[in-house]
Amino acid sequence: MAVSAPRSTPERVLAVIAERKLSLELGTLDICFLVALHVHGDSAGLSSFTEAQLEDVFAQASAVVQPEADQLRRRATHAIQRLRDQRLLARVDGQGVVRTGEFALSRLATSIVLFFLEEDVLTRETLGLLTSSLRAAITSVLDAARRAVTPAAWQDGVVGPLRVTISELIAGIERRQRGLDLQQEDFQGEIRRLLEADWFGAIDRCQDLLESTSATLRELNEVLLRDSSVLLALLQDIEDLAVAAGETDGEAAAHRLMDQVDRITAWGSARQRAWSEYFQYVHRYLRDVVRLDPTRALMQRLRDQLAGAGRRFALAYADASPIRILRTVAALPD
Repeated sequence: MAVSAPRSTPERVLAVIAERKLSLELGTLDICFLVALHVHGDSAGLSSFTEAQLEDVFAQASAVVQPEADQLRRRATHAIQRLRDQRLLARVDGQGVVRTGEFALSRLATSIVLFFLEEDVLTRETLGLLTSSLRAAITSVLDAARRAVTPAAWQDGVVGPLRVTISELIAGIERRQRGLDLQQEDFQGEIRRLLEADWFGAIDRCQDLLESTSATLRELNEVLLRDSSVLLALLQDIEDLAVAAGETDGEAAAHRLMDQVDRITAWGSARQRAWSEYFQYVHRYLRDVVRLDPTRALMQRLRDQLAGAGRRFALAYADASPIRILRTVAALPD
C-alpha cells in the first residue's frame, strides 16, 4: 500500500511506515550496483535486466569496490535479493518461479541513482523556462475551466492537468532548488578548504565564490517574486471557477498548487537572507582575521598560549582586608 502524502496526515503516514517497519540500508557496493545498472540500461537501451545481466553488472561494480572478493555469483545472488527486499529491484516478467526472471529498477532506486548522477541546479535560465511553461500550461487549464460545464470536462481538462502536468513542472523547480542548496553547501566547504590550504592567497577566490552565489540567488529571487504573482493569480481564478461550479476536486488541486508556488517563493527569500548572513560573516572574517594576520603568526601564538607552550603570564590583584569603621554607639532609650 502506498501512502499519498498530500492527502494524508503526518500521523497516518508515520503510522503506516512504522507498521510496515520500512528501512533502507545501502552500502557502497549496493549504490555502485544500482548506478551501474542505470548507466548500463541507458547505454544499451534496456528497460529490464535478466538475472545473467544482473550478475554481469554486479561483477563490474564489485571489481571496482571490492577487487579482491571472490564467490561473485553467490554474492550477486545475495545483493539482488537484498535490493528486492528493499523494493529497489522489481520483477517485471510475471512468470513467478517458472523461469529465470527479468528485473527493473524501481522508482525509489532510480531516484537514488539520479541523486548521485544528476546535477540539476536552479539557474536563471532554467527557472525562466520553467515559469514560462507553467504560465502557458496554467493559462490553458484556466481556459478549459471557463469552458467546462460537466464533471467529466472538469476532470479531463482541469483536475487531471493540475495534478499531473502543472504539479510536475513545479516539482521540477523544487528539485532544482534542492540541487542549488547542495551546491551552496559545497561552496561553503570549498571556502573552508581554500582558507585552510592557502590562507591569505585564497581571499580573492573566496570573494569570487561569495559574490557569484549572491548574484545568482538575487536573480532567482527576483524572477520568483515577479512570476509567482502571475501564477498565483491564474490559479486563484481556477479555484474561484471551481468553487462556483461546485467542483471540490478542482478547488483542492488549485489550492494545493498555490501552496507549492508559495513554498518555492519563500525558498528564494529564505536562501537569499541566509546567504547574505553567511556572506557578511565570511567578509568580516577575511577582513578582521585573514588580512590582519596574513602569515598566521598571531593565530599560531594564540594556539601556543592556549596549549600552554607559550610564555607564562599571571594576573595580580589586591586582596587587602576591609577597613573597619568604628561608629558611636547610641544609648537605648529607657
